[in-house]
Amino acid sequence: MEADRAAGEQPFLSYDSVTDIQLQGETVDPSQRKTEDILEACKWRNIEALKGLAGTRGGFLTDALRRKAWPILLGPTDSESSEDTVATEKEEKGSWKDLPRHRDEEQVALDVNRAFIYYPNHQNDTELEKNKSELSDLIIEVLRRYPYLCYFQGYHDICQVFMLVLEPPWRARLVSRLSVLRIRDFMLTNLEPTVAQLRLIPDILQAADPNLKRHLAGTEPFYALAGTLTMYAHDIQTYGEISRLFDILLVREPVFSVYMFAQIVLNRRDELFDNDEDDPSMLHLILSKVPQKMDLESLIASATALYERYPPESLSAWRRISEASSLKTARSVEVCAKQTMDEGHAYFQKQLAELKALERRQKLMRMLWMYRKGAATAGLAIVVGLVAVYLGRRNSSPVSALVDLYSKWTNGTNWTHNF
Repeated sequence: MEADRAAGEQPFLSYDSVTDIQLQGETVDPSQRKTEDILEACKWRNIEALKGLAGTRGGFLTDALRRKAWPILLGPTDSESSEDTVATEKEEKGSWKDLPRHRDEEQVALDVNRAFIYYPNHQNDTELEKNKSELSDLIIEVLRRYPYLCYFQGYHDICQVFMLVLEPPWRARLVSRLSVLRIRDFMLTNLEPTVAQLRLIPDILQAADPNLKRHLAGTEPFYALAGTLTMYAHDIQTYGEISRLFDILLVREPVFSVYMFAQIVLNRRDELFDNDEDDPSMLHLILSKVPQKMDLESLIASATALYERYPPESLSAWRRISEASSLKTARSVEVCAKQTMDEGHAYFQKQLAELKALERRQKLMRMLWMYRKGAATAGLAIVVGLVAVYLGRRNSSPVSALVDLYSKWTNGTNWTHNF
């Protein structure tokens, strides 16, 4: 067994530039050799080896191999992934239907009705309806089992890929882990954590191409929303390409998706400079449409190099990402694969508390700003008194906080830029 393990840990070949391999006098198809390497990595649950293999041309090559690799990348643990557990889950497949309806099920129905436009190819009406029914069941099962999650438009695009790749017993289980542990930021009550992710893109552009960053200075990075939110499943219309792209997104930490979009922007440099920087609406329109004809292998390689040159820690916007964000709690694929759903729920609750605190601060600042210019001394005293009560409940040092607020008030600070 130790010999087998040692063999499984041998360096993997590069499959990008060879057409065949000479092995002990025989010609071996590189895809055959790569298939064997993927199976060996799966056998030993070697995530580092899978990461290297996913980064080479074609990723995991086939859906049959993805069905072996993806569960290892997303978890669950060895004991949870036993055949007995899968069989038991299959027997209990219908139990989710007895759970209370999720608040977003009407929107799910609308989105599922628009699914499967580009793939699978050549499906008849009966097959299409069957696929839509299975997709609806998949999404609703996840939402009912984890009702704290908030559905977002485009989630069905992600689930569609998982549904087509995986066998039924694995679908809801892996999509649940993806949702709670890796794309949790997108399933909170508002878009603040998602927008915080998008704010990383200007920082990456500033580091990689300051001139391009200046050209886009008037354009907010919301152009990347659809791409990053849906793991590019909303934009890429070819099944082979999106399943291959999922290979790399699942072996990399979640922030890699942001670097991919930044690389897409960098690749369009000439096109962007052909448009006036004083027309941000046109630049937004261009950037929000991911090109259909992209060399995915080149994009993956370039995004990997971009990430290595300018890692997240080097970006100023990274400091504003919550410590409970999936961008930070899932930085290690190995660690994330071992996290429990309860841990994911705890991170969710922490992020939710942070969002509620932010909403309270913003509401308070709006109230103070409204009273600021016309407030007489008595009015100011009342407001300050209310603030003291407010902060006394939530702040260990209400006096220092009040001093800061009073200073902002009297100095005419623009509140919205400081919170």
